[in-house]
Amino acid sequence: MAITRIGKPAIADVRGVNFRNLIINGDMTKSQRGTSFAGVNDDDYTLDRFKYDISGTDVYQFTVSQDTDVPTGQGFAKSMKFDCTTADASLDADNFAIIHTRLEGQNLQYLKKGTSSAESTTLSFWVKSNKTGTYIAELQDSDNNRVICKSYTISSSNTWEKKTITFVGDTTGAFDNDNAASLRVNFWLLAGTQFTSGTLATSWESRTNANRAVGQVNLGDNTSNEWYITGIQLEAGSQASDFEFLPFEINENRCFRYYQSYEEELSIIRGYGYNNNAGLDQIYSLTKSMRSPPTVTLSSASDGGSSTGMVVSKITKKKVNFNLDPTNSSQTIYYSFKFVTEAEL
Repeated sequence: MAITRIGKPAIADVRGVNFRNLIINGDMTKSQRGTSFAGVNDDDYTLDRFKYDISGTDVYQFTVSQDTDVPTGQGFAKSMKFDCTTADASLDADNFAIIHTRLEGQNLQYLKKGTSSAESTTLSFWVKSNKTGTYIAELQDSDNNRVICKSYTISSSNTWEKKTITFVGDTTGAFDNDNAASLRVNFWLLAGTQFTSGTLATSWESRTNANRAVGQVNLGDNTSNEWYITGIQLEAGSQASDFEFLPFEINENRCFRYYQSYEEELSIIRGYGYNNNAGLDQIYSLTKSMRSPPTVTLSSASDGGSSTGMVVSKITKKKVNFNLDPTNSSQTIYYSFKFVTEAEL
């Protein structure tokens, strides 16, 4: 396949797509872990590529779900919804709640961060809530512990609004050129005084928590509160372009780089007369090569004969080897199981 350079960013052209959007699954169409997540906790993934962070002793609780409430006439089919199920109107100083996505440093090099030619970036998204007021969107440089934060306002209750925020380029601290997490895109939902007592960091600076969420409303102060988001796009430059819709299979494959869920039950069958000490290997080729050799989690396992159980014997970015050791060489053994592979940032 030919590689075509198209302005900024210079990324491969695939079937007319130039991948100007750095956010994966910004239209919320892929959700391999499920479509509803009740009582989400710190470090829980929700829809693909979006992770929930909280801090402190938390009273507030949210259910996160993939929803069909979307802006009319904009081409979106799904959104991500936060529904406050347990309220806390009096936050502790160290409380916060953030939904965020992480980006690999090797995909950010064209932004030229840490040089005098550092590129501005523009974040655009659609948002809706009954809780009007000021919210914070933040870029967080994980490699250099730096942040830039901008506020946006939800003006009309229960009305989809498009927001566009431009962040100046950062001439300090380059992104590492590797497959680790270099940049987080954070959407704040609530914040205690440890994060609101300073002056909002509207220019890049070393991370000071007091300057990160000044003015942020408390989405967790009432169980009637809901917050929706879709169409998240981060791109080089100071102008927002229309949301870049990808063919579903391309978006899906980009998500598969970090997480793959195999819901089909697999059976490994061992017949009579095999060497009891040899065991039986099943090599499973993954749908898509992953970011790194993944963590493999087995579930729904059932043993149909005498064996010592299923183990993962070898893992690469492309394949997983499972091994089943029988205890009786004259018995047919089968072992059904499901598994997920995870190589998240």
